[in-house]
Amino acid sequence: MIRVGIVEDNQILLKSMEQLFAQTDDIQCVASVKNLLNVVSVFQKAKPDIVIMDIGLPDISGIEGVRTLKNNFDNIQILMFTVFEDDEKIFEAIREGASGYLLKKTRPQEIIDAIRELDQGGSPMSPSVARRVIQYFQGGSQLKEEDFQLTTREKEILFSLVDGLSYKKIADKYYLSVHTIRKHISNIYEKLHVHSKSQAVARILNSQNNK
Repeated sequence: MIRVGIVEDNQILLKSMEQLFAQTDDIQCVASVKNLLNVVSVFQKAKPDIVIMDIGLPDISGIEGVRTLKNNFDNIQILMFTVFEDDEKIFEAIREGASGYLLKKTRPQEIIDAIRELDQGGSPMSPSVARRVIQYFQGGSQLKEEDFQLTTREKEILFSLVDGLSYKKIADKYYLSVHTIRKHISNIYEKLHVHSKSQAVARILNSQNNK
């Protein structure tokens, strides 16, 4: 069972997601809040595996919420769920530690699929968001061999992670075993001096911004 927490100030949308998860056998909503004022204490009790986070929250933004959760919980993964699809919001959420980014126009079944994908090691993104991330790298900010000493295969796998593919899908894409993909990803993390998918993406984004 995947334990999910929701941070969403739109009451109608919040109830809709609660109902959606109630009808899903392998996903359970264990907590839902309208703002971030008591989010740490609420989630300490509820212990969600994944948090669906809005960005445009009252008082404290969802970007700050990502930072707060990452500072207080080692294992929670965060899926942004928002109307914002501009580059600044996307990259800021990723830098702070978000592992996925969906737009609120995403269909219910795609939300379910994204949660499952995130739980299985993927980094789900709405297609338009994934395209923006890829275009960012391709628009004159491509990785060079000397940047992090990544091999061609490692860069391919890193971009596949950015594109939201799970370990299994990456393995299928390159005709490799999941074990081999995990080994490549371990090498990528070591070279980037990070410990997770979101940190790896953030490391690359920050390096490109500093150029």
